[in-house]
Amino acid sequence: MYRKFLPDYYDHTLAEITPERLTALGIHALVMDIDNTVVTYDDPEPTPAARAWFDAIAAAGIRVAFVSNNEWERVERFNRSLGFPAKAKSGKPLIGGIRQLMAEMDAAPAHTALIGDQIFTDVWAGKRAGLTTFLVDPIKDKRTAFFRFKRALEKPVMRAYRKKQQKERK
Repeated sequence: MYRKFLPDYYDHTLAEITPERLTALGIHALVMDIDNTVVTYDDPEPTPAARAWFDAIAAAGIRVAFVSNNEWERVERFNRSLGFPAKAKSGKPLIGGIRQLMAEMDAAPAHTALIGDQIFTDVWAGKRAGLTTFLVDPIKDKRTAFFRFKRALEKPVMRAYRKKQQKERK
């Protein structure tokens, strides 16, 4: 039942997703969420840690694009110094923006991963687009009723993910 929502990989932080690991998985391109995945909503620009991570990813020859449901002004300001392809107001879990970015990067689904912090937008969109999906813990979650509700809905999916992982280890 939860299969279309289960991430392929779950990591606590973006730093755990190394260029070596991505290369070993055959990943040549990343489509990434920004808010709560790379930086908090409060960080208008890449932090030094985020910039170092992107530098390492680029040094490994892995292309990056941003797909966000946020406003263009936020995405453009964050991406200004990085200069990656980006799509704002993408409507995730719709996949049109993801496909557009993949075409811009000349990236095949089999060699592309989506990294995000939300199951019902990021992971589901990545699954629908045929990508490898990475879920990371939100850096600093919004505490609105809507976000608390969404996070509560994610709990059974994560239980199913952990159960699947336990079966695979046996």
